[in-house]
Amino acid sequence: MMDIKGNIRYIALYIVVAMFFACQQPGGNTTGSEYMPDMGHSLAYEANHYNYYYPNTWGSEDEYYAYAKPRKPVEGTIPRGYAGGAQVSDAGIPFAANGAVPYYYGDTDDERLRATAELINNPYPITDAGLTEAKDLYEIYCGICHGNKGDGAGHLARDGSPYPVQPANFLLPEFIESSNGRFYHAIEYGKNVMGAYKDKLSYEERWQVIHYIRSLQAKELKLEYNQVVNTLNAVDKPAGIAHKVEVAMEDIGGHHHTDGSDHDGHDSDDNHSHDTEGDDHGHDDDHHEEDHH
Repeated sequence: MMDIKGNIRYIALYIVVAMFFACQQPGGNTTGSEYMPDMGHSLAYEANHYNYYYPNTWGSEDEYYAYAKPRKPVEGTIPRGYAGGAQVSDAGIPFAANGAVPYYYGDTDDERLRATAELINNPYPITDAGLTEAKDLYEIYCGICHGNKGDGAGHLARDGSPYPVQPANFLLPEFIESSNGRFYHAIEYGKNVMGAYKDKLSYEERWQVIHYIRSLQAKELKLEYNQVVNTLNAVDKPAGIAHKVEVAMEDIGGHHHTDGSDHDGHDSDDNHSHDTEGDDHGHDDDHHEEDHH
């Protein structure tokens, strides 16, 4: 009986001590007690990120800092988004197809107005394929608020839903006459209760969505906005019939045999061989941004 009581006392004492240390509060230069701290502090060296933790294996705090400092890139390194060669927009801003290029406008009202004034031309021509893809993207990310017709009557704004503000109606003259930069800036940073979509849509996808918004505006005004003709404005350029032929030829070329035989099943000689090594058209993503509102 005495042994049981003695064990209970030891257990109670252990619990009290454990609770005392477990409840230690942070202050001064201490973070307090942390349960399994290695889950919150990396023991590994992380480039360009200073997160020194005393059990690390990288030497002293100063040595760790030296490791974490940015280094010069390896010779020949190409910045993300410039793999195809940088181009420059009318505003003098570099961009690359679907690439990750810096956006030179801040998340303020003044910067939004500057982007609206400077970002005029869409860097991508109007194509049927682009509009088709952008329709899906728009209805996934934008239509729930702005409506699939662009009239601001999306699901969250109708049927008595408690939406705090009226989503922008892109069919109003204010938005039809707005520059592309206004839309792009809103996609980049969001506007009012709308969040940013730069992490949802790639650089090219943002601009293609803007094309699709323009096509909705044209439809409302009974105008044309497609790969062949644009009667909505004088800014956005259709790719033209030649582009449609080019795409068709590329599609036909994609069905060529790549096993060294021609369509008759015979081995092809040098006069009938096909180059099966296509150019790498892949690019990273992130650049300018627009304003949906």
